[in-house]
Amino acid sequence: MVLKDALLMGTKLLKSADIDTPALEAGVLLCHVLNADRSFLYSHDDYKMTDEEYEKFVLFVEERVKGKPLQYITGYQEFMSLDFIVTPDVLIPRQDTETLVEAVLKHVKDTGLKNARILDIGTGSGCIAVSLAHYVKDSRVLALDISEGALLIAETNAKRCGVKDRVFFIKGDILGGLTDIITQSSFIKDTKHNDKGAFDIIVSNPPYIPAEEIKTLHRQVRDYEPRAALDGGEDGLDFYRVITCEAAKLLSPGSLLAFEVGYGQAESVFGLMEKDFCTIKIVKDLAGIDRVVMGCRK
Repeated sequence: MVLKDALLMGTKLLKSADIDTPALEAGVLLCHVLNADRSFLYSHDDYKMTDEEYEKFVLFVEERVKGKPLQYITGYQEFMSLDFIVTPDVLIPRQDTETLVEAVLKHVKDTGLKNARILDIGTGSGCIAVSLAHYVKDSRVLALDISEGALLIAETNAKRCGVKDRVFFIKGDILGGLTDIITQSSFIKDTKHNDKGAFDIIVSNPPYIPAEEIKTLHRQVRDYEPRAALDGGEDGLDFYRVITCEAAKLLSPGSLLAFEVGYGQAESVFGLMEKDFCTIKIVKDLAGIDRVVMGCRK
């Protein structure tokens, strides 16, 4: 099969499956199969694919037609200009979450914070923890997740991005006694901290989809991404309640708690934070949606 014909075939199949950007995704899959960049598709459109290359391309297109996310097929997703490995063990990093990371980076710059001690709760692929470690060069980051599979992926990403010496991983249930898990970790024992709080920043993109709404999500999310990374309980706020309470015990006075929130949840999370946090603010994402709620420990 000639490359340009394979690309046309893949585009038609993806379009028939109502994929929003069929030509783009067909191109991504072809590049993945050929281990080539996109310019190759246009400069070598008469390239004759081997039988193995064509069969692999067809398989990937069929998987995408069935709804499997593109990132789980290629195994990669860019986030904060870094390249992350992703598997079905982890939620696919999204551009919305870059708003959270950028808000934390701005806080670090504005406050002149040095040697930041950061806790990332529900790390998943490690995209938040690894990005913060990458851009805050003197930081040390503890990344927590309940999934052993997710932690293995996150640790791999830390190594790939060159921050494995400053990002540490711990398995634990956010809803099952967070403070005890954290305070008994080797990270706390090995990191200098005062008696008022173990961290300067706590950041989290927790599960926030109301349980009943999960069945209404797009099939590539509902059927493929880990439910544990989506289900936020009856109203979607279960994790915010626990983390807000626990963060008050773990943060130094004046230190930052920053959340990503779902659509329409910002005011509720703001209210949960009012007891123990001040200078609370809401940050919008690029689409103008309230995406981040952050405030400082009183």
